[in-house]
Amino acid sequence: MDLIVGDDGRARPSWAVSSPMYLEYYDTEWGVPVRDERGLFERLSLEVFQCGLSWSTILNKRERFREVFHDFVPDTVAAFSEADVERLMGDAGIVRNRRKIEATISNAQATIALRDDGGLPLLIWSHLPEVTPAPATMADIQAVSAESVALSKALKKRGFRFVGPTTMYALMQAIGMVDDHPVGSWRRGSSGVFGPDGRALPQDQPAD
Repeated sequence: MDLIVGDDGRARPSWAVSSPMYLEYYDTEWGVPVRDERGLFERLSLEVFQCGLSWSTILNKRERFREVFHDFVPDTVAAFSEADVERLMGDAGIVRNRRKIEATISNAQATIALRDDGGLPLLIWSHLPEVTPAPATMADIQAVSAESVALSKALKKRGFRFVGPTTMYALMQAIGMVDDHPVGSWRRGSSGVFGPDGRALPQDQPAD
């Protein structure tokens, strides 16, 4: 078990205690369900920018991302112009990658288009697995799943970009669609999405 028990008596994986930033993220956010459109668009966008980079890079720049992308309101981002792209390319506070910036704008447009067909939350959460993994260590955590492959295909079909299966699995971890807190971690089972047996609960039913 690669869990570390902190001074507070709580067990966490080693990565979660590697910095105060990671500790805060692990304890309060990673694996907490996100079901609203704006929140999901923000998380998806950050995962897009994370491709090929460390997550710490994104967390360090997150507040600036929120500022320059106007809190990731899809309607606002969808209306960004080429001048906005150039503005973002000149901002050292974010990841200056033109393809990812342009993908975020087009993903905002795709998010708006989805509203006529149930919306982004419905599309993403319809790929909730029936059973969550139960990793004994962080080394047991997979990088993709059948559900993340299916989600990737569904999003690409609706015009989303930079949404490969690995990126979508990271999104699923972050928003509580899988519980990849290692067995023994104090956060294991805290999302309310899965029951004690690891099976998904009806989405309007909290866990005991």
